[in-house]
This record gives sequence, C-alpha cells and structure tokens, in this order.
Amino acid sequence: MRSKLLLQNLLRSPLTIPAPAPSEAALAELATKVDQTAQRRLGRSLSIREVDAGSCNGCELEIHALNNAFYDLERFGFHIVASPRHADVLLVTGPVTTNMKEALERTYAATPDPKWVVAVGDCGRDGGVFAGSYACIGGISAVIPVDLHIPGCPPTPMQLLQGLLALLQMKE
Repeated sequence: MRSKLLLQNLLRSPLTIPAPAPSEAALAELATKVDQTAQRRLGRSLSIREVDAGSCNGCELEIHALNNAFYDLERFGFHIVASPRHADVLLVTGPVTTNMKEALERTYAATPDPKWVVAVGDCGRDGGVFAGSYACIGGISAVIPVDLHIPGCPPTPMQLLQGLLALLQMKE
C-alpha cells in the first residue's frame, strides 16, 4: 500500500502553478529611481540590517530573494550589513516575541542616527496571526518607533523594493 502511494506521488506532477514574472522594464526603472534617490539623500548607498524579531521566516525568505541574481539588491544601491553599527535602515520582520524584545531594543540603540525602521509584513504591523499569544508582545512599534510599514504575508521582493524607495522619498 505504501509503495503504491509513493509511486503515485513520484509520477504525479506538482499541483502548483508558476508565479507570474515581474516586468523587466518596471524592475529597471525601479533600480534607477532607488539608486538616484539614495545618492541624493545619503550621497552613498543605503545600508540595511535585517532583524528577525520572532517571525515564521516567510518575510526573511522574500528579503533573501532580493539578493538572488534576478533582483540583485546591490544594483539598486542597497547593501545588507552584518552590524547595526553600519546600518541606515533596520528591516524588522515578525511580531516581537518576549525573548527578542531586549535584543531589538539593543539593536535599535546600536544603530547610529539618522536611522529608519521598516516593519515588514503583517506580523510586523500588529503581531499578525501571532497577536494575542502569551509569547508575543505585538508589532514592532510596540517596542521601537517605526518609520514605514510594508504590508503583506509575506510581501513580495518587488513590494519590498518599492517600500524602500518610498522610505527614501519620504525622508527627502
């Protein structure tokens, strides 16, 4: 019985459909806008520190997709940095869990001014599906001030890029 089921699953095609391809023209235009705005605003590239405050990792997967060959975050003038001491932006994902509250506060304190905080995803806004849990404090703004929220569960890489562009334009 088990071998029959295994064989059927091996021969069956996947039930998912491919995702629609983003427009190359829209991506190129977005790259130009982001780079020009970052250069005008900061005189250099924008440095981002990604912080997971207790998420399910859905948003992290989309953020990591920004570094793949298709999106190539570096060409937009953004750089992911390893230390909050080198960051301009904190890209925070997930609801803030009780165990991550102090770490998030310390990361925020270690980031030099001027600094911006971007709450990523629905969990970053208000706790999302984890709201009300005994282990969840709530959204990012319950612990540190938030400059921009990028909605979605999870937001797509294009939405993340558009949100970062909106942050740069908002702070001009």
